Order: sequence, then structure tokens, then C-alpha cells
Amino acid sequence: MSASDTLIGRTFDTRYVIERKLGSGGMADVYLAEDQELGRRVALKLLDDRHASDEQFVERFRREAQSAAGLNHPSIVSIFDRGYAEGTYYIAMEYLDGRTLKELLVKNGPTPVPIAIDYARQILGALAFAHRHGIVHRDIKPHNIVVGSDGRLKVTDFGIARSGASQMTEAGSIVGTAQYLSPEQARGAPVDPRSDLYSLGIVLYEMLTGKVPFTGDTPVEIAMKHLSQVPDPPSKLRPSIPHDLDAVVMRALAKDPEQRYSSAEEMDADLARVARGVAVSRETEDAMTQVLAGAGISSAQTMVQRPRTAVAPPPAPPAYRSPGYYDYEEPPRGRSVWPWLLALGLIIAGGVGGWFLYTKIQDQLASSKPVAVPDVMLLQKDLAKLKIEQAGLVPNIVRGTSDTVPPGQISDQDPQGGTKWNKGSTVTLTVSTGKPKVKVPNVVGQDVASALTALASAGLQPHIARIYSSAQPDTVTAQQPHAGDSVVKGTNVRINVSRGAKPVPVPDVTGQPYANAKSALEGQGFQVAREDIQSDFAQGTVVAENPPSGTDVPRGTKITLSVSKGPATTQVPDVTGQNQSTAETILTGAGLTPSVVYDPVTDPSQDGIVQSTDPAAGSDAKSGEVVIMHVGQLQQGTPGGDTGTTTTTP
Repeated sequence: MSASDTLIGRTFDTRYVIERKLGSGGMADVYLAEDQELGRRVALKLLDDRHASDEQFVERFRREAQSAAGLNHPSIVSIFDRGYAEGTYYIAMEYLDGRTLKELLVKNGPTPVPIAIDYARQILGALAFAHRHGIVHRDIKPHNIVVGSDGRLKVTDFGIARSGASQMTEAGSIVGTAQYLSPEQARGAPVDPRSDLYSLGIVLYEMLTGKVPFTGDTPVEIAMKHLSQVPDPPSKLRPSIPHDLDAVVMRALAKDPEQRYSSAEEMDADLARVARGVAVSRETEDAMTQVLAGAGISSAQTMVQRPRTAVAPPPAPPAYRSPGYYDYEEPPRGRSVWPWLLALGLIIAGGVGGWFLYTKIQDQLASSKPVAVPDVMLLQKDLAKLKIEQAGLVPNIVRGTSDTVPPGQISDQDPQGGTKWNKGSTVTLTVSTGKPKVKVPNVVGQDVASALTALASAGLQPHIARIYSSAQPDTVTAQQPHAGDSVVKGTNVRINVSRGAKPVPVPDVTGQPYANAKSALEGQGFQVAREDIQSDFAQGTVVAENPPSGTDVPRGTKITLSVSKGPATTQVPDVTGQNQSTAETILTGAGLTPSVVYDPVTDPSQDGIVQSTDPAAGSDAKSGEVVIMHVGQLQQGTPGGDTGTTTTTP
């Protein structure tokens, strides 16, 4: 079967009426359809006819339905039905009214940090549930994540999911999407739940930076980078990303599965800490250090050290040597010895001065020798200042806000800990003043999607409360804190979102005159429409209402009242001169009820003949009304007797 647009409007497998095409994938087409049996909309996934005869694709298609059908979780798409019909295999699944995470990233770029954390935690909830049931998804990527208008996520496409550990090769080829493959998938090695966590690390990296860490011209080139390259921390591409979130991403991207998170629950716990502004676990910090150092890379790089340069010591001061016996010349007779003694004194003084100068230079060199800057991050200000001073450096204190570091602690230092710095040089220490404050934007009157985006962009956490309101559904009707209030970044903001008007029961107005019924309904906020029908009820009386009385509907709903036009009437046919049997048939056919009264006649030709009717022929009569027929009955006169009248009702 060809999954083309000729399917639209058709009923598939005698049950699903196909409305429109939603999209196409590598092996299947997806349509929006109406399930006629259960009266709900579904996404109908049909295996492409090119693959319907390929056992490998059929097995993947069957595995998707089997894997997802056994997982009942709010963040995993529900599978309703599966089967084979009209020459192809199909899956009927939950219809998700939203867009893929990939579409949102392409349209909007990097995700706000709080929303990225929330999305990642929702995905982790789905993965934790699947892993507990022995299912490894093996193809986590933004294309397989659908984001609803309410911010809820659904994980889809379990087409290459497996129970437990498995090989990643099928028919000799790597299965999955290159940009999101774990290193073990790239090698075709066995995978386990930690492989899904690596792929989620790539997804979180892309949400934070708008880019994947590894790209290339071919899937093989990208796969090799997963094996041999260390990714840049997200904060290098987006400096506003906090250090602890960097650590979570880098631990998830460890080449060695043993260095990654052991479970989805463990990764979720670290993201919860980041969301609260608390430091991640020590294991995560250590794992980040090892990942950045290249631990686990299959081909180690050669480290080349520069040879140390030998520094020649300064020449020693000239030593004084007294003149030897053979060096002495007797001064010429008549000359004084004092000039020689003076020269000798000058030589000795120069040697001593040179020695002191050499010592002084050495002391100065030692005092300016570079030292390692202490790492004082997260220390209290006074302790950090003391450590910097003890290292022979000069602390420069500045203040700044921080999303993650509590007030009074060091949130940044320049240069960083471990840097070689000359003694006496300045080290700038930034002391946290706590989370920055932001102004609450005005979102009243906006649709819920726009309001969520505005609040997230301001660094606030939206909390939706759905209420009944006269406003249009999905419109924000109120917010707390109010617009313009200055609050700490990350504060929860409650927004009331309209669910539409509150349903009320339709009152019973049947049996009432139309004017009274209309007034009663309009008084309760309903609209009224009239429909006149034939009825045995008196003219102008309400005989029915739609929706029926007692039905819960929103105020403003149109109520259609069926109003009686009175009973239907017909003309009494002329049956005079007909025999009784024929007359009865004629009256019954006209919707009337015949009744017979026998009147005596003396003319034999009038025996059994209708003499007259009551009502008379041509009169209007109600449907079913009784018509009395006067039928002649031959009577023989009896002396002294009277002629009687006989009445018969059939």
C-alpha cells in the first residue's frame, strides 16, 4: 500500500478515518485519524510500503509498538492499538498536539536555563520508568521529544528500543542518530541505561547552547569524535551557564560508562540541586575533572614536555688572593708603599660590595618568583582573603550577584585557582550578594504559551492554576506576584489560566409556554433558539429541549426549544353512499377512527349503506379523531311496535 495523500478521507482498517498527514519518517508516515469505535483522535503510524516486506524494518516497527505499549507514564507516548491491514503494518498511538523539541530549538535557539533543566528532568522521569521496566530507548534525541502547549514533554519512537543490554548493530550497521550516539553505540558495543543518559547529555547540551558538541560531514566522522574528542563545557559557548550545570552535562558525556551517572534518578537528583542553587555531588565534580582531562578516550594524545632550560648561576665574586712570594716586587727605592695599600683596599671593598649586591639580587628574584593562586571558590570572604594574603598576593574584593552561590561566599576569582601568578600581584575576588532580582513581567491577557516564555526569559518559575472564567480558554487572567514587583530570580509566579466558563445544568422548561421558557433560560445566561413541530400538546407549548435538561454546559450555550404547532388535522372524507366496509377503510386511511351507528331503513337498497357522518364530510378533524358513520339497517315493520336504532363501535 502506498502511504500517500489518497488516504485522506478514507476509513483505514474499518475503524480509523484519516483526516490529514502529520509527517514522514525514515520508515513510516504518520496521519491524524479519528477512531470511530472510541470517538477519539489518534496518530496513525503506517509502515512505508518500501519497508513492509523488509523483515528488519517490520521487526523494528513491531518492537516500537511492543516496547511503548507496556510503558504507562505521563511522559511516554501511549500506544492504543497495533496491527496489519491493507498490506502494511500500523500503530495507533496518542495524538500529541505540540511540536518536537528539535523544532523549538531550530525556531527559538538556546533554551532558558530553568526550562532546559525542567525539560531534562521530565525526560529523565520517562527514562527512569522505562529503565525500571528493562527498556533501553537507544535513540534519545530532540526529534523524539514532543513539547505540549502546557510545557509537558512526551518521549516517543521506541523503534530501536531493547530490553536490557544489547548490541547496537543490525545487519552490520550502527543504529541510532550520529550526533546523539553514545561511544559504546558508535563502537557497536553492548548498551545499557547509561547509554540513554549520554544521549540525554547531548540533548541538554544542545538545549543550553543551541549546538551539539560533535559535528562532521559524515556519520562515521561524527561517531569517531564521540570516541576521541573532549567536548567544550557548555559555559564556554554560553558564559551564563552555572558551573554546576556544566558539571552535570560533562559527567553525562563521559566516554567511559563507569564515569557517568549510574541511573536516571541519580542524574535527576543533581539537576534538582542545580535548580535549587545547591552544589552538585562530589562524584559529579570529580567526573567533570576526569572528562576534561580526557579520561576514557580510546586514542590517548602524546604529551610533549618542554625541556627545562639550565640557568647558569651568576659568577661568584672575585676572591682576594694575597700576593705570593714570587709576585712581590720590591718597590723602587724612593717610592711610598701607601698607593699600593690603597689599591689593595679598593679591590677588597669592591669584592665585598659585589657579594652583597649579588645576595640582594637573589633575594629580590626569590621574592618575585611566581606562586600558585589558591582556589578560594565558595569560601567565605574573610577566609578567602586570608588565603590569598598568605600566598603573598593582594586580594581585591568586588561584589556581584550569583544564581548558585549563597551571599558572602566567593562566586568568582581572577585568576582562577592553580594559576601561576607573581608575588605581590592582585587577585580579584567576587563576593556573592545572592541571586539577582528581576521585575515580574505583565502576562495578564496573554495566551499561556506566551506567558510561559515571558516568565522563563525573565528567570522566573511559572506555576499554572487553571480556573473557570469568562475569558477565552488558555488566557491568563491573573498573576501573583503582580507585574512590576521586584523578586529574586527563580521565584515561582502563579498564573491563573482560564478554562472557559464554568458548566451549569440546563433547567427543565418542557410543558411551559414558549415565552416563559425563553425568559427562564435567558435569565440564566443561555441563548435560545426555536423549532416548531407538530404535537398533541397545545399550540405554543415547549415539548422538548436540546441539550436535554440536566446536561452541564457553559453559560452562553444555545438551547434549542421544540415548540408545539398543535395537533395535526385532516378533512373528513365523504363516505356517504359507500357500504360500511369500504367507508371504514377510507376513514382509517385518512388517520381517523370510524364508529358505526345503525339507523333503520325500509328501502332494501339502503341496507348497509352509509347515510351520513358526524363530523360531516369536508370538516376538519384531528388525527385519530372518532368519526360516527350512520349506516342503514333494513327493518320489517311490526304492528304496534316501534322501530329502534342500533349503535356499534368497531
